[in-house]
Amino acid sequence: MQTKPEQDIELHAKINRETARLPWGELAKHFASGTVVWIADELDLVDVAVRISHDDKASITQWMAAGQIAKVSDEQAQRWNDSNASLWASVVSPFILVQQEKRKTH
Repeated sequence: MQTKPEQDIELHAKINRETARLPWGELAKHFASGTVVWIADELDLVDVAVRISHDDKASITQWMAAGQIAKVSDEQAQRWNDSNASLWASVVSPFILVQQEKRKTH
């Protein structure tokens, strides 16, 4: 059966409620175990989490090929550690999806 992640309003709401801003220091141990995945700023973190939950391979493959989703690199982890970065995080077991806070324009 084909799932329709864009219509899963309940899961979207649940993931949205459970998404939080966390300091990189709290995510570092998960990075060490290889479970932290970076999501590009142009993507919606909650939408990506819903699509991963639904195993939407087409979208995930497309985003990975475009460099919009990737495991956090050692260099990125070091930059976030050095800057005491705070990231938006969403858990989609076994992964923790992270996204840098988008800057607001005035």
